Amino acid sequence: VQLQASGGGLVQAGGSLRLSCVGSRRTSSNNGMGWFRQAPGKEREFVAAVSWNGGGTIYADSVKGRFTISRDYGQSVVYLQMNSLQPEDTAVYYCARNRRSVPGREASGYDYWGQGTLVTVSS
Repeated sequence: VQLQASGGGLVQAGGSLRLSCVGSRRTSSNNGMGWFRQAPGKEREFVAAVSWNGGGTIYADSVKGRFTISRDYGQSVVYLQMNSLQPEDTAVYYCARNRRSVPGREASGYDYWGQGTLVTVSS
């Protein structure tokens, strides 16, 4: 099982980025998916998650209204659209597969993780 995250980069505060996570349909089609992030010196934290069919989403309070998670079921891709980025959003962002079909906030509920993509927001 492999998840490939991409789309990170350097952006100025107020800018936008879209992250993508590609997984095989066979391994993720019935699973919820999520994005987590880890800033330097901090623990990994939940960002957003989506249900198996894209019908349900949840967000961390810190990104609600700025970030949008979505998935292209047919292409087995999960996106994280990030708008109004702030320096505190700087982190390595990881996509992960939920053991269940619903979205979840706990990292322990995820069984496969991508390699991470770095997002740096300059002030």
